[in-house]
Amino acid sequence: MGNKWGFKEAIPIKENGDRVFNPKNFDSIIVGLILITLACFYLLQVNAIEYKPPKWSHFFLWIIPSLFLLRAIGDFKYVVFFKSIKTTLFAKWDSKSFSPLCLSIIGFLIVFLN
Repeated sequence: MGNKWGFKEAIPIKENGDRVFNPKNFDSIIVGLILITLACFYLLQVNAIEYKPPKWSHFFLWIIPSLFLLRAIGDFKYVVFFKSIKTTLFAKWDSKSFSPLCLSIIGFLIVFLN
C-alpha cells in the first residue's frame, strides 16, 4: 500500500511527467535549517527568547517574505496563478493550495513586521 502523498504534488513536473528539478535529501535538510534559523529571528523579535538581537538583525526578518514573494511571482510556466502548464497534479495543487498559502504568509509577515 503506497503513500497517498508524494513528490508529484510537491515538485513541479513537465507535461511529459519529468520533474522540473530533483532535490536531494541534503537540499531539504539545508532548507529546513535555514527556515528554523529564520524562525528564531522572529521569536527574538517578539521577545519569546530573552536575548537582545543586534539592530542589523531586523534585515533577516524580511528574507522569508521576500522568498515567498519570489515563489508567489513564480516562473509563469510551472508555478503561480497564471502558469501556462495547468494540467499536472502539481499545477492543480499549486493553484488551490500552495500559491494562496504563499500569499497568506507574505501578508501575515508584512503585518507582523510593521
